[in-house]
Amino acid sequence: MGLHTRINSAVEAAIRIGQAGTPPAKLSEALHYACTPGGARIRPTILMSVAMACGDDSPKMADAAAAALELIHCASLVHDDLPCFDDADVRRCKPSVHRAYSEPLAVLTGNSLIILAFEVLAMAAEHSPDRAVRLIRILSRQSGMPFGICAGQGWESEAKIDLSAYHQSKTGALFIAATQMGAIAAGQDEEPWFELGARIGEAFQVADDLRDALYDSETLGKPVGQDDLHGRPNAVTVLGVDGAQSRLRDILSGAISSIPSCPGEAQLAEMVRMQAERLTPVLQARTARAG
Repeated sequence: MGLHTRINSAVEAAIRIGQAGTPPAKLSEALHYACTPGGARIRPTILMSVAMACGDDSPKMADAAAAALELIHCASLVHDDLPCFDDADVRRCKPSVHRAYSEPLAVLTGNSLIILAFEVLAMAAEHSPDRAVRLIRILSRQSGMPFGICAGQGWESEAKIDLSAYHQSKTGALFIAATQMGAIAAGQDEEPWFELGARIGEAFQVADDLRDALYDSETLGKPVGQDDLHGRPNAVTVLGVDGAQSRLRDILSGAISSIPSCPGEAQLAEMVRMQAERLTPVLQARTARAG
C-alpha cells in the first residue's frame, strides 16, 4: 500500500467512526466533505515518514496518529473559512463547508472533527496506552492554547502581533505535531524531532505567503490576497519576493540538517526535499504573471 493510500484509508476509517449509528444526515455528510478530497495530506505524510524512518513498529498506532492529525487540520480549515474569520467561499477547488452546508453546520463539522481526532487516539490506546497518552498530549498542545493553532488564530485579534509566536502557532504547530507524533507512534522520544517540525512549519508559512501574493485563486483552489485583505504580517511584505524565496531555501536546508539520527534518515531527508519541491514553484508563477 502506498503512503498516500494508507493515509487516506486511515482518514476514511476515522470519518466512518463519526458517521456510525443514526447520525444527522447533513452533518454526517459534511464530515466527509470537509476531509475529502484531501489535497496533498502534507502533515500526515510527514508524520508517517518520520514513523517509518524510526522503524514503524506499530503501524496501527501510526495510522491513528496520522488520521487524528489530519482531522484536526481539516477542522481548522473549516473554521478558518467561516464568515467570522476569512469568510472564504472556496476551499480545495470546491465550496467551503459553510457555503455548501450552512454556517451552523460548518461550526458543528469543525467541532465534531476535533473531538473525533481525540477519540481516534483514545481508541488506539489498545495497541499501546503509553504512546496513545503521549500522542494525545502532543496533539492537544499543538492544537489549543497557549502554543497551538487556536493561539495562532487568536493572535489575529491582537493590536500588536508577535510575528514569531504567531507563525509558530498558526502554521508551525501542526508540523511540530507531525514530526513528534510520528516519533511517538514508532516508540521514540519526541523531543529531538521538535526542531525539524518547527523548520518545516516555518518553510510552509513563507511558501504560503509567497503563494498568497503571487498565485491566482484558480491555481490555489482558495481565495488569494488574504494577508493584504486582513492586514496580516507576512514574509513577502517584510522581505520582498526575492528575499522570501531566499529565506525559504535557507529554512529547508536547515530542516534537512536538523533530522535526528535514525534508521531511515536518508529516506526522510529525501521526503523533505520532495516536499520542498512542492513548496517552491513560486518563481514560475511570478514569471507567468509578468508575461
